[in-house]
Amino acid sequence: MVNLTKLTKPPLVKMGNITIKMLAKELNLSTAAVSKALRDSHEISEPTKKRVLELAAALNYVPHPYAGSLREKKSNTIAVVIPEVADSFFSLALNGIEAVAIANGYHALIYLTHERFEREKTILKDLESGRVDGVIMSVTMKTDTFDHIKTLNKIVPMVFFDRVCEEIDTAKITTNDEECGYQATQHLIDRGCKKIAILSISESLSINAKRIQGYQQALLDNDSKCGASCIIDYGEDPAENFEQLRKVFQAADRPDGIVATVSKMTTDIYLVCMELGLRIPEDLKVVSFSNDSNVAILNPSLTTVTQPAFEMGELAAGILFKALKKKYLVLSEESTVVPSQLFVRNSTSASV
Repeated sequence: MVNLTKLTKPPLVKMGNITIKMLAKELNLSTAAVSKALRDSHEISEPTKKRVLELAAALNYVPHPYAGSLREKKSNTIAVVIPEVADSFFSLALNGIEAVAIANGYHALIYLTHERFEREKTILKDLESGRVDGVIMSVTMKTDTFDHIKTLNKIVPMVFFDRVCEEIDTAKITTNDEECGYQATQHLIDRGCKKIAILSISESLSINAKRIQGYQQALLDNDSKCGASCIIDYGEDPAENFEQLRKVFQAADRPDGIVATVSKMTTDIYLVCMELGLRIPEDLKVVSFSNDSNVAILNPSLTTVTQPAFEMGELAAGILFKALKKKYLVLSEESTVVPSQLFVRNSTSASV
């Protein structure tokens, strides 16, 4: 048996940090011999195996979960960095990503930034350690500098989806946001709206900027039918957002149509209208970018621009695994734009 009182370094290390190298040093064996003993290799004698196992048990040695794969310079794990999971778009996209990861024998680690830029930087710094083979990412609404992303992109392949980083030369899976912003606005114009507002979630997000560009272009193309643009900026304080919307809807020149650039704005629109006695769609017609399956049971049901979330997740993961298998793949050439679809429901029906 191993005499633990004769170990050369009395508190050897903190529990949980024991390595094969440390065990080998205490037993005067090679690391290869200790590794084989722990794996019950026939190449190691039974007495030596016993010595190794007794010391490992006494010091609470825990094998590194990625030790085998690290020897092969891969972890069989990818990271997915997203703002949240409460949003139905990201939930659906995750399903698509995970389906591809499982098919390739990989695990997907999910990291939530909760829309916080500092948390995003911390997560990406942690991933620089090499614990994942690649990263699929959608940036926060506050991401406006990109050094932390550029650093990680030099270490592992990265693929962006939905909220992309235009400054990084890699694959980006997006939808036709500008065209959809135009289409949503034109739909409201065609339904008779004269003053159309748009709710904006972030100035730095490229998808938000493109949706607003489409909205503004539609107004320009129909300048004889409708007034000037009305962009309502949403911040981080829900109470302030609600109050801002209330003031806009109480104004004498209030909008008669509105485009919400993200799904979670819809609840505020409906609640403010209920509070002020405004009728949807008679007094206000509403279109929202949304993947929420419950929009059909709202009263009235909500007209939406719906993104192919599952397909976008599948595509992003498929491209990442293609990069992991092909060393010289030019990721930027794999970028794909997947069309979204306008689903017309009662929130934009013709006024009675």
